[in-house]
Amino acid sequence: MYLNQIYPGIFEINDGNRKLATCNMVPGTSVYGEKLVEIEGREYREWNPRRSKLAAMAIKKFPVHITQDSKILYLGASAGTTVSHVSDIVSEGIVYAVEFSSRVMRDLVGLCEMRSNIIPVLSDASRPLSYSGTVEMVDVIFQDIAQPNQAEIAAINSYHYLKDGGLLMLTIKARSVDTVADPKKIYQSQLRELMNVEEGKFEIIKKSELSPFHQDHLAVIARFER
Repeated sequence: MYLNQIYPGIFEINDGNRKLATCNMVPGTSVYGEKLVEIEGREYREWNPRRSKLAAMAIKKFPVHITQDSKILYLGASAGTTVSHVSDIVSEGIVYAVEFSSRVMRDLVGLCEMRSNIIPVLSDASRPLSYSGTVEMVDVIFQDIAQPNQAEIAAINSYHYLKDGGLLMLTIKARSVDTVADPKKIYQSQLRELMNVEEGKFEIIKKSELSPFHQDHLAVIARFER
C-alpha cells in the first residue's frame, strides 16, 4: 500500500485504487462509518470526495493551504463529516464549527466531545456578530451553506473574522440560490457580489466546478485583503 502526502495533513492512499485520507486524531474511532487504514504504525481515515466539498477541492488540485496549527472558521458544519477531517489536519489548531440546525448540532457536539480542537457554535452564519464572543480571528474560512445570499455571508464573515491575507474557501451552491436559473449565471452573479464588497478585497486564486463529485457547485479560493 502506497502513502503520499499531497497537502499538509492530506494524504493519498493507493492500494490499487487512489483514495484521500487524513491521519486519525482519535485512533480506533470512525466518525461516519469511513474506513480506517493502518500504515506504518499510524491510522488514517478514508475521505470520500462525494461526501465532502473540501475533499473534492483537494482532488481537483485546489491549493488547500491548511496547516497543522491553522485556525479555521467553518460555516455550515452540519453533523461534522468534513469538520472531522479538518480537525485531523489542524491537530494543533482549532476549528470553529458554525451550524444553524439544533437537530444536527447534537451530533456535532458529540463529535466535539472526542475532539478537543473543535468548538461548536449554534448560530446563523448570516449574523456573524452573534458569535463574536466565541470566534477569534482565523487563517481560513471554509463556507458550505445552503442559503441564497452565499457571497454576502462569506464577505461579512471575512470582514469580521478573517486575518489580512487569509483565505476564503467558498462553495457556491447554485440550486440554493435559484432552482431553475443557469448555474453558470448564478456563479457569475455571486462572484461579482464577492468582488464588489466595500469592506476589503478578494483576490481569486482558483475557481472550478466540483463535478463529477458535486453537481451545480462552484468552488472558489480567494485571498482577503483589508
